[in-house]
Amino acid sequence: MRPFWRSFWASIFAYVVLSAFIILIINIVVFTVAGSFMSSEEFKISENSYLEMDLNFNIKERGGIETTNDINNPISKSFGVNDVISVLKKAEKDEKIKGILLKISNVDMGMSTIDNLRKSLSDFKQSGKFILAYEENLSLGAYYLSSVADNFYLYPEGMIDFRGLGSELMFFKNALDKLDVDIQVIRGKGNEFKGAVEPFMYDQMSPENRLQIKKLLDDIWGNMTLNIKNSRNISLEELNEIADSIYSYNAKGCLENNLVDGLVYEDQLDSIIRKNMTLEIEDQLHKISFKDYLKKNSNNLTSKLNLNKGNIAVVYAVGDIISGESVDGSMGSATIVKAINSAKDDSTIKAVVLRVNSPGGSALASDVIWRSIEKTKELKPVIVSMGDLAASGGYYISCGADRIFAENNTITGSIGVFGMIPNLEKMMENKIGVTFDRVETNEHAAFTMFGALDKKELSTFQKGVDEIYDTFVSKVANGRDGLKKSDVHEIAKGRVWSGKEALKIQLIDEIGNLEAAINYAAKEGGITAENIKIKQYPKIKNDELLELLSNLDFQSQSKNEINELIKNINKNFSTSLNSKYGKDKFQTIFPFELRIF
Repeated sequence: MRPFWRSFWASIFAYVVLSAFIILIINIVVFTVAGSFMSSEEFKISENSYLEMDLNFNIKERGGIETTNDINNPISKSFGVNDVISVLKKAEKDEKIKGILLKISNVDMGMSTIDNLRKSLSDFKQSGKFILAYEENLSLGAYYLSSVADNFYLYPEGMIDFRGLGSELMFFKNALDKLDVDIQVIRGKGNEFKGAVEPFMYDQMSPENRLQIKKLLDDIWGNMTLNIKNSRNISLEELNEIADSIYSYNAKGCLENNLVDGLVYEDQLDSIIRKNMTLEIEDQLHKISFKDYLKKNSNNLTSKLNLNKGNIAVVYAVGDIISGESVDGSMGSATIVKAINSAKDDSTIKAVVLRVNSPGGSALASDVIWRSIEKTKELKPVIVSMGDLAASGGYYISCGADRIFAENNTITGSIGVFGMIPNLEKMMENKIGVTFDRVETNEHAAFTMFGALDKKELSTFQKGVDEIYDTFVSKVANGRDGLKKSDVHEIAKGRVWSGKEALKIQLIDEIGNLEAAINYAAKEGGITAENIKIKQYPKIKNDELLELLSNLDFQSQSKNEINELIKNINKNFSTSLNSKYGKDKFQTIFPFELRIF
């Protein structure tokens, strides 16, 4: 009996130790998470304060709380673009905030997002408060954003990467040929601008792809330089000469060409700021981190959880489009449709704004979302607000809206369809000696990626792609008053357009940001501007966790509350194994990625 009891007591001891360890970890997580919401130190703003603004924090289309794998920092807060904009508006009216110092070396966001922040900073200036900018080295995007400042100062040994815009694509065709891999590409009829498939077909850009990328870059560069011209009083010709000649490679060239107003060391900034605030040397100067100010003044926890009733629904359709539930930064058709239907069925919601920031994706999933919008339009207005990107499937889900807003530098269009099917048979045989043989009850039963499509299969896939393209064009024509199918085809063919150009060809209705779209939706829903209340959809992944945290009494946690909290933490730490494109053969997706740094 001794071996049994020895094992028994050893097991009991191990169980107790393990349980204690788990409880310890649980308490660490719970109290660390709670601590992020319950700060004993009150955030105070003194007289003679200014905001120091960098962008070294997470700015997304929509803010929220994200779990991490760091036990010391188990949650991370990201801020939405509109959180930043709304807090800048608050700072305009905050009497203790006298101005802003921009210290931005790099940005990683789309052009429309940069333009929104830049406009908000410009509005801040109009309140009579100062904006200064200072950095050691700046990327083009950082300079464009910061050029809105009243005065711009550069470190004496610094530089600005002001060389214009460029886009470089990587082509795989020659490598695939060497590997004996054949990518069978099927594009919609006349979709010669659908460049997403070109790296698998060619060793360089097609004339059509080169044309559309060049036009897009020219449009964006034209908008950027026009805004810099107006802020810095430098002519467009001079700005292009600076870029072509790379005059900004050192601080002296930046100063001589009026990109900056002075070369100073960081320790000299205080006197410049004091001068702008008309302070004496003995007066106390207070620097406030913009991120801290943002945390303090951004929407409170309950509004983030959508616990309050609203009368305008903002549905965030962000990421590439997949079938099923949203996952890993992709919008799932099931998730978005559920959100749209919730807004449709809520009698307190008078209008719906669909905020689209997407390169597209699955043609099938796009159509599923499109259908839910059509049904919602029967009951209440649906307005689309395009962000940085609403192309291909992103335009598909937008085209039926009652009105479409975009911004000058929004990338949209790309109305086209493609499918790609790899043939790895030769590679497997020639490179590693693996061959395949098949038995079939019917001629096309054993269709795999280890064999070439025959004529019948190829024609069937081509027919499927053409039918989807025809459906896409038809839905655009039906949704856009004044455009016939033939008109849509001429501006479609997979081609991308800037928002400015999209307005000219009637793909959108108005240039404006999310706020403009919300105000229009409110008007259509019979809501006055002062009575607008926003309800956000879909419910973000961590809402349940945040709601629980906001209601927990951390001094007297019940067992059920702890169990619920841990269940949610485990849920949010789990990773998805779903393939983004596993379900749907045909894609309506943007052909390349364009970001400003």
